[in-house]
Amino acid sequence: MTAKNSITQLPQMVAALPQAERERFERIFLVNSSIGRLNPGPGMEEWIQKYFGSVDAVREQRVVRVTNVVTMEGSLFNELRARRPMATVEREKLATIIEEARGDPFCQPLERTPEDPFGRIRGRHSVSASNIAKFDGFSGVVIFDEHNPLAFTEEAIADYIDTGMAWLRKAHETDEEAKYPFLLWNCLWRAGASIVHGHAQVVLGKEMHYAKVEGLRRAALAYRHQFGGNYFHDLYRVHERLGLASEVEGTRILVYLSPVKDKEVLLLSHGLDDGLKRSVYRVLDSYVSGMGVSSFNLAICLPPLAPTREDWAGFPVLARIVDRGDPMNRTVDVAAMELYASSVLFGDPFDVAEALWDRLSR
Repeated sequence: MTAKNSITQLPQMVAALPQAERERFERIFLVNSSIGRLNPGPGMEEWIQKYFGSVDAVREQRVVRVTNVVTMEGSLFNELRARRPMATVEREKLATIIEEARGDPFCQPLERTPEDPFGRIRGRHSVSASNIAKFDGFSGVVIFDEHNPLAFTEEAIADYIDTGMAWLRKAHETDEEAKYPFLLWNCLWRAGASIVHGHAQVVLGKEMHYAKVEGLRRAALAYRHQFGGNYFHDLYRVHERLGLASEVEGTRILVYLSPVKDKEVLLLSHGLDDGLKRSVYRVLDSYVSGMGVSSFNLAICLPPLAPTREDWAGFPVLARIVDRGDPMNRTVDVAAMELYASSVLFGDPFDVAEALWDRLSR
């Protein structure tokens, strides 16, 4: 039987790569590991055994630190955390909360939500509204016909994206200087949603793309100037070589080695085509049906809708999806480390990849 890969073995896995592949990896990632040691008191043994299995398991803990030196995204993986089982929520309680929220304003969008000056966009499974507390000058909401945000279908996901894109194009027609699009879905309160009813959001900026998208563009451009290659292509190759990436219908799917939070998956495509929409659905379905995820963030980063002064050559349509943890957990998953240092992770990307590839192969 082949030994199961884990994030704690990443330094050895990288060292075993052929030279060219190892050099490509090291152009993007810096990996190091350390051992954290502690001496638990005798009064702690019962508590430690309950939560971590054994006292010996916590005496020495291997921490693997992965930093994307191109984008300066960093993650810390603790061996003890990485091998814990993926948590699931109390499904019945969550379903009750979602059901009890029926009757919120999004259940009657035409009567109880504002519309944009250019009107509403109506999809097959959604309708747009103007965001009452705006992110930017052009800030809209795509309200799902289905109240339960976890009861999505492949057709519905495609429609939510299509409705959002139609809204973005309409906003751009209203003001040609607004050309930097961004689409996001915060699923449930743990992910930042203030209303339970399923909805996504769209924003369109002027003068420059939103800061993190622009930062990624600049990082990719600097990478091209330094190494003569496409950053996103090399990023995929690095993950593919380690068993963390696969191409499905023209969409490149990566279980990211330096995630902002647990189970982050990146999807790269030349355009917002049907293959990408299906892949977004299949990853979300894998999250919810296969991994017990109930709250997540989806972001779709898009190149500008019209020509700009800056260089966007080789920049793909990029979707990022991340688990936000148990909605019933009162402990937040973003704290000072995530805000100002590096993300601290509970899951192992190799476990996520195994679960995802198993689901996508069905």
